[in-house]
Amino acid sequence: MTGIPSLAEDLVALGLRPGATVLAHSSLRRVGAGADAVLAALRTVLGTEGTLVAPTFTAGNSDTSPAYRERIRNMTPEQIRSLQREMTPFDPDSTPSEGMGQLAEAVRCAEGRVRSAHPQTSFAAVGARAGELLIGHDENCHLGERSPLGRLYASDAQVLLLGVGFEVCSAFHLAEYRIPDPPTRTYRCVVMRDRVRQWISYEDIDLDDSDFGALGADFEKSDAARPDPVVRGGRVGDTHARLFPLDAAVDFATSWLAGKRSRRLFTDPSQNAARFLH
Repeated sequence: MTGIPSLAEDLVALGLRPGATVLAHSSLRRVGAGADAVLAALRTVLGTEGTLVAPTFTAGNSDTSPAYRERIRNMTPEQIRSLQREMTPFDPDSTPSEGMGQLAEAVRCAEGRVRSAHPQTSFAAVGARAGELLIGHDENCHLGERSPLGRLYASDAQVLLLGVGFEVCSAFHLAEYRIPDPPTRTYRCVVMRDRVRQWISYEDIDLDDSDFGALGADFEKSDAARPDPVVRGGRVGDTHARLFPLDAAVDFATSWLAGKRSRRLFTDPSQNAARFLH
């Protein structure tokens, strides 16, 4: 297993510096180190003035998610009602993240961590700016201007992809809110409010990460052609990592999505219809 000093050296070589704010996505299986070691290495490099943020999303409390729809495909109405009664409500203090990886869970469970309160797309953070970046996550705004991503964009934050690709780059979602007339849909989930279990629903952007891999490839290709590329790549532990400014990625994504998705929606009616069957 790769040790903390070696991981810290790799992160410094990649370009991470003390005092930085970084949004991290990772696959520790590829890094070759445990969550505690990677978290310790990141906090060592960032120092007391730095801030580490991780997505701690939760899909299991929703009855409008693709996973839920697949789960109930062959259920009877009574079985569906029974499942809904058993679904665990979101509680920012205790609900684990789902599918976000071990590092995200380590941040969520770290001493002194702050977690935003959105019942589906929360973030957790540790460090000097954790509170100011995560407070006030609007319930009607998964990943837009009134979410931590909006504050990270305005804060010179960086994105760290550690053993994962652009497909999971949550910062790209902020760009979906910035393109003209983005499609919306209704979301529904169960939460705990004043110790009472209740269902809530809200309208928000119809989030779609299906083209983020292609978007990221074009972002990296375009950046490599610049005289001063902002995407830095290198080894961290046993895997490849990327470090880049969040605002540059979102700016590129906004322009890219405005063009690519407009053409897709208007030239491929079948795909357009499929996107709205939620």
